[in-house]
Amino acid sequence: MSGAGPEVVVLVGLQASGKSTFFRQRFAGTHVHISKDLMRNGSRKEARQHALLTTTLARGASLVVDNTNASAAERQRIIAVARDFGARVTGYWFPPDLPVLLARNAARTGRARVPDVALFATLARLEEPGVEEGFDRLFVVHTLPGEDFACRAAG
Repeated sequence: MSGAGPEVVVLVGLQASGKSTFFRQRFAGTHVHISKDLMRNGSRKEARQHALLTTTLARGASLVVDNTNASAAERQRIIAVARDFGARVTGYWFPPDLPVLLARNAARTGRARVPDVALFATLARLEEPGVEEGFDRLFVVHTLPGEDFACRAAG
């Protein structure tokens, strides 16, 4: 797809993998941040995310969906909305490194820290994304020391 029009960025990875930091470093100035973690009320988060996706894309704005997006089915719902608006879809896959993620999660405080069981539950349903899901571009991201990242094209 061409560079014109909005872009939908889908971040895929376990909790504590650096997705939100990656958003702040790479996209905060250019893309709307959509995250279920920012939705205070626990009910209907999927419906509210869908509404945010459609209203943001209707304005012609680019956005980042910053959730675990663990399954192909979850990502497919996002990609379908993006396609309805003619948006480019870029995925960033954060492969799990469980010892690192557990340590990063343990260092978190307040609402940012999730129970370790949540990491294991997400890991159990985590599916590596592939371009065949409908991504125009897909990158693999590795977290480096000092909250830096290394990206490479998937494949």
